Amino acid sequence: MTIDELQALKGVRKITALVCWDSNTARAADEAAIDLVSVGDSAAESLDELLAFCASVRRGVTRALVSFDVPEPSVETAKRLAAAGADMVKVEGIDHVRAIAAAGIPVFAQIEDASEAKPVEEAGAALLDFRHSGPDAGAEAVAAVSIPVLGGLGGGPWLDGRIRAVHRLLDLPAFVEDVRSARPLKGD
Repeated sequence: MTIDELQALKGVRKITALVCWDSNTARAADEAAIDLVSVGDSAAESLDELLAFCASVRRGVTRALVSFDVPEPSVETAKRLAAAGADMVKVEGIDHVRAIAAAGIPVFAQIEDASEAKPVEEAGAALLDFRHSGPDAGAEAVAAVSIPVLGGLGGGPWLDGRIRAVHRLLDLPAFVEDVRSARPLKGD
C-alpha cells in the first residue's frame, strides 16, 4: 500500500486502520488486509520508548502503510520516526503539519473540528484523523477535502474509513497501561 493507493480509496471503499504496539498484532493486522497500521504514542512515555514500539510494529508489517504518532511535534522528531520505518507521521496542529510536510515527510493529521479539514489539507496533510467527529460533522469534513478522512466509531457512515485501537477492538481496556508498565495482562 502506498499513500497514493490509500488516497485513491476515497469514495471507492472504506479504509481500515488499526492502532497497535507490537509486531505480532501488526503482522495479524497486515495479514487481515488492514490498510493502515498506526503506532499510537499512548503506550510510551518518551521518544526512545516509542521508537522501540515503532521498530516492533514495522517488523510485523509488509503490506499496509505504517503511521507513527509524533509525541513531541517537530521536524527532527518526525525525521527520527521516518528513519525508524514510518511511512507517515501523525501530528496535530496546522503549523506542525506544514513544517513536517515541507520537510518531505507524509503527514497523517489529527483534527478536532470540521473547519480544520481544508486548511490542514492545504498545509500538506496526506490523510486526516477526525477525532470526536460525530455523525454530522464527519460528513462536512469528508466533503471539504480530497484526501481520506478517518475517524472512530461515532463518526457516522460518511467517513472514508475507521481507525480503531486493537485493545479496544479486542475489549482489553487495561492493555495500554499494562504495556506502559510492562505488567502482564490480567489473566496471564
